[in-house]
Amino acid sequence: MLIHLGGPSCRESEVTPESIYFRRRDLLRAGAGLALGAIAARAHAGAPSYEADGRAAAVPPWLQARLGSVRWQAVVAENESITPFGDASGYNNFYEFGPDKDDPARHAGKMKTEPWSVVVDGEVGRPGRFAFEDLLPRRGLEERIYRLRCVEAWSMVIPWLGFPLAELIKRFEPLSSARYVRFETLLAPQDMPGVRSSFSLIDWPYVEGLRIDEAMHPLTFLAVGMYGRELPNQNGAPLRLVVPWKYGFKSIKSIVRISLERDQPRTSWQSIAPSEYGFYANVNPEVSHPRWSQAKERRLPSGLFSPDIRETRLFNGYESEVADLYRGMDLRRDY
Repeated sequence: MLIHLGGPSCRESEVTPESIYFRRRDLLRAGAGLALGAIAARAHAGAPSYEADGRAAAVPPWLQARLGSVRWQAVVAENESITPFGDASGYNNFYEFGPDKDDPARHAGKMKTEPWSVVVDGEVGRPGRFAFEDLLPRRGLEERIYRLRCVEAWSMVIPWLGFPLAELIKRFEPLSSARYVRFETLLAPQDMPGVRSSFSLIDWPYVEGLRIDEAMHPLTFLAVGMYGRELPNQNGAPLRLVVPWKYGFKSIKSIVRISLERDQPRTSWQSIAPSEYGFYANVNPEVSHPRWSQAKERRLPSGLFSPDIRETRLFNGYESEVADLYRGMDLRRDY
């Protein structure tokens, strides 16, 4: 079923089919019946369909078991096309693997994502270390089409597979004293050339954070896949955060620790340049970064001589859903 959260959405006719968005039958070497059932269910729900290009790998068992009950929702504006998979997987910021946009795709394949576990600690009633598979929802996954806006003034539209962060937090029984959520990325220097670099300014591991009400908001998403398949390593496998109304650096990748805390955590970019990277990092065309005006953005893919330049929207176009979170706040001071 199509799930509306209110605000802008897109219809099937307004989503451009992408040859790189893989059909389930091309994803699976086994379980073809389940895959085709998932396609049929999504088709009846009015979900967009996409042409296959035959390059998909087999879906791992944990994802196979959850594809049959995928629900989808599109939370983008009309006439916005999904970014091709090659751009979304080949143009990334993941500084653990290097500073250039193609470094993650070139180097992240060495990162080991199996087995994977996540520590949940802090102000919770059920702390512990949990296997990745045990964190996944029993009722299946959701597919959400979200805008992604980088503080460097480029943007994409990406279909994610995952589940709401709020569902996971509730399972660990947050205490009333929990006011913030702190996230931490894997630190594996042997597999991450950016971590070993003497030129890096980041005090590893990479850390990000949200206020508890932001974390519990229905739009806040934990992604385990994209484009109908598991996440590529360079996009944050096996578990990443997606907060669509904030700049992309808030959507931390390859999460290994989730801590509920009383005090606001100090994030990595805050530590490096607090005057440039605030804790909130909400998309705001009126508040420029010292190196990048935020008034406009370049939608990828975008040609050198015919760039797709668009007006930036407050909260990345999700104002009607999230503006109440910041009522009474000075968005220039709390940037």
